[in-house]
Amino acid sequence: MSTVRRPGSFFDALILGALVCLGGILSTGCAGYRLGPTNERQSGARSIQVNPFVNQTIEPRLGDAFGQALRKSLQQDATYRLDTQNTGDVIVSGVITDYKRSHVSFNPKDVITPRDYQLVVKAKIVATERGTGKVLVDREISGHTTVRVGVDLNSAEHQSVPLLAESLARKATSLLADGDW
Repeated sequence: MSTVRRPGSFFDALILGALVCLGGILSTGCAGYRLGPTNERQSGARSIQVNPFVNQTIEPRLGDAFGQALRKSLQQDATYRLDTQNTGDVIVSGVITDYKRSHVSFNPKDVITPRDYQLVVKAKIVATERGTGKVLVDREISGHTTVRVGVDLNSAEHQSVPLLAESLARKATSLLADGDW
């Protein structure tokens, strides 16, 4: 009795097994993804008002940049409707408390002169419900960005403020949109 062996049958089985595994991984990869708001509320059902942030640092215009970035981030997230008429269901305010610059890397030919800086900003954010006065969020958050120093450090820092504000705004939006309150 002779058995006929098909050439490549082991490889066919291996490929079929790999395809089945890949199909299983792809079908479960999006199992945790949710479309729309993640806090069980209907998108845009509540409105949010962003008050100007108080800047307690020596760096000017951080409060304005953060307020603008937070409004933009909240609009993109679409969990809340952005209110500009001072009638929002949730009122967000805060204070920018700290602004630091630290060197990250140095010039290869001159180990005393920094080439890159990291900017870190911290803010205390408070969100309250207009109707009840209940505090929904009261946390300190931080944002950061890296700055490559060119000819002028002040200009480089000034140009990086929107990136720094966006980093902070993403964290604030995540707190507001994904909060379990």
